[in-house]
Amino acid sequence: MKLLFRFTLALTIGGWLVGCAAKDPSNTVHKTDYFAKVQQVYTQDISQCIDWLDSLEQANSRKALEKYYLKARQYFKYAEPVLAFMEIENYKFLNQPNILKVVEEDATDIKVKKPAGFQVLEEQIFTDSLDKAAIKKNAALTRNRLKLIRKNTRFTSHKPYHFLWLLRDAIARVALTGVTGFDSPVLEQSLSESAWIYERLQDYLQIFQPEFKDSTLFKQWRQAIDQSVAALKGDFNQFDRYAFIQQHTHPQLKLWVKTVDVWQVQFPFTLALNHEATSLFSDKTFNLAYFSDPKLGVHSADKVALGKRLFNDVNLSADKTMSCASCHQAKKGFSDGLVTPTGQTRNSPTLLYAALQQKFFYDGRAGSLEGQIVSVVKNTKEFHTDLASIKAFINRTVDYKTTFEKLYKRGVNDLNIRHAIASYIRSLAPFNSKFDRNLNQQEQTLTEKEVKGFNLFMGKAKCATCHFPPTFNGTIPPNFRETELEMLAVPQKPDTANATIDPDLGRYHLFKVNERKFFFKTPTVRNVAQTAPYMHNGAYPTLESVVDFYNRGGGAGIGINQPLQTLPPDRLNLTEAEQAALVVFMKSLSDEKSKKQVHK
Repeated sequence: MKLLFRFTLALTIGGWLVGCAAKDPSNTVHKTDYFAKVQQVYTQDISQCIDWLDSLEQANSRKALEKYYLKARQYFKYAEPVLAFMEIENYKFLNQPNILKVVEEDATDIKVKKPAGFQVLEEQIFTDSLDKAAIKKNAALTRNRLKLIRKNTRFTSHKPYHFLWLLRDAIARVALTGVTGFDSPVLEQSLSESAWIYERLQDYLQIFQPEFKDSTLFKQWRQAIDQSVAALKGDFNQFDRYAFIQQHTHPQLKLWVKTVDVWQVQFPFTLALNHEATSLFSDKTFNLAYFSDPKLGVHSADKVALGKRLFNDVNLSADKTMSCASCHQAKKGFSDGLVTPTGQTRNSPTLLYAALQQKFFYDGRAGSLEGQIVSVVKNTKEFHTDLASIKAFINRTVDYKTTFEKLYKRGVNDLNIRHAIASYIRSLAPFNSKFDRNLNQQEQTLTEKEVKGFNLFMGKAKCATCHFPPTFNGTIPPNFRETELEMLAVPQKPDTANATIDPDLGRYHLFKVNERKFFFKTPTVRNVAQTAPYMHNGAYPTLESVVDFYNRGGGAGIGINQPLQTLPPDRLNLTEAEQAALVVFMKSLSDEKSKKQVHK
C-alpha cells in the first residue's frame, strides 16, 4: 500500500496522477523541507491516537471507556487535515457512519461491509447498554488501521501547493460537515472537534512561515485561525453557523487565494473547487470539469446554447411530442409539478444543480449526465427512440449540423449530442438565491427567521448531515467524489401512523442487493419551493409535511419498521416555530434569475 499524495490525488480526480506535476514549474525542490516537519507532527498525532485506543481496548469501566475514546478522538481530529487529504479511503473507513457499507463496483463485485471506526465507537460507548466485546473489537480494528497508515506514511516530493490544497480542504470541511454533527452523532461535540482542527492548522502554518514573504499575510492567517478557535465554543444547537461561514470561512478563502498569489503557486490541475473561489456558495466556486469526463471536451457557452435547443426540441422523441423540457420545466424549477409523470413510477427531480453530483436518477444507476441521457432516449415511456435516430434527425437539420461541426471536432455523433445536452444541464447551477446573495454580503435581506432556519438545518434538525451545503444534495464535501443514497422508509401515502412503505425498491433493482432495498439518492433542496410534490414517489405535497416526516424520525416514526433505515429513527423534537423556520430557510434557496449576481 502506497500512502502518497500520488495515490490520493489519483483517486480524487478519477485517474490523473500527481506524477503529471513533474512538469509543473512550482515543483522545484524547496530549500526547506516543510513536509518533513508536517510528517513529524502528523505522525505524533497518529501515535497518540493509537496509544489511547490501546488504553480503550484494555478498559472495562464506562468511565474509562469514555475517557479514552475522547482522548483518541481528539488526536484523530488533530490528524484529520492531513489524514483526510492524503488518505481519503482510509479516512472514510476510520470516520464512517454506523450503518452497513455496500460497495457495488459492478454486478460481479459487490461487498457488504460492517461499519467500524470512531463514529461506531461513539455510538457503542455512549449508550445505555455497553457491549464491551464489540467495543474492544472495533477499537482494535481502528487502531490497526492507524498503525498501518503510520507505518506506510512517506511525505516525499510534496510541494507547497499540496499544503494549500490540504489547508483549503480542512477549512471547507469544518464549515460544510464539521460543525453539523455529521461525524459526532451522539455527543455532538462538533464545535470542539472543529477547534482542534484549526489548532493543528495553526501549527502547520507555522511550519510554512518561511514561505510567507509578506509577514502581514502570515499574521492575518494567525489572527483568522485564533478567531475561529475562539468562535467554536458554546452550545451545539445554538451555534451560529451562518455567521461562522460568513465571518470566518469566506474570509479565510480570500486569504487562501491571496496566499496562492504571494507564494506564486501553480497548480498542476484543478480539483472540485476553483482556485479563485472566495465563497463556497457562488457560481464561481465549482470546477464543472471535475464532475464530467475530461475526454468529452471543454464546457463552453456555445455548447450550452446548442444543448438548450436540443433540450427543448420535441423532434428528438419518436412521436415528436416530448422533449427534455416536458418533464423538466424551467418555470417549475426544472421539474413538472406532478406526483409522477404519465407512465412513470417516480417523481421528476429538478435538474438545477444536477451537475454537482456523482450519481443520477433516484436509484443512482447512471454515473454521468451523458449516461443519464441514454436511458431517457431509450425509455419506451419517454423518448422511445435511439441515438442513431436522433443523429439522423440532426444531420438532416442544416443549422444543427453546421453548429455541431463548428463546435466539435467529430461533428454530429451520439457522444457529442449527449455532451451538448449535458453542457446545458451543467449550466443550471446559478447560486443566485436570496440566501447565497446574503451569505456573500451582496445584500442584507435575509430575515432572522431564515437565518435561524439555516442554523437549524445545519445543527439541531440534522438536515445537513445528508443534504450537504453548498449544493444541499447528497454529494459529500469537500472532495465531492461521492453522492450518497439513503433509506428513509418513505411511505406510500403521507400517513402519520401505521403507514406502509412505498413498494419501489429503489437501488435494489440495479444489483439485487438486499441491503439496498428502498435506497434512493439524496436530492438537492435548492429551489425546493418550486418542485413540489416531494420524495421519489411524490408522496408529500408540501415542505411542511416533509419536515414533519423528518421530525417524527422518518418511516420509523410513522410505524414503518426497517432496520436499515439510515435516517436516525429518533424524534428531532423540533417545535412548531423551528419547523416553520426550516421551511422559510429552504424557500430562501430559490434562485432569482432576474437578478445579476455580483461575485466578490
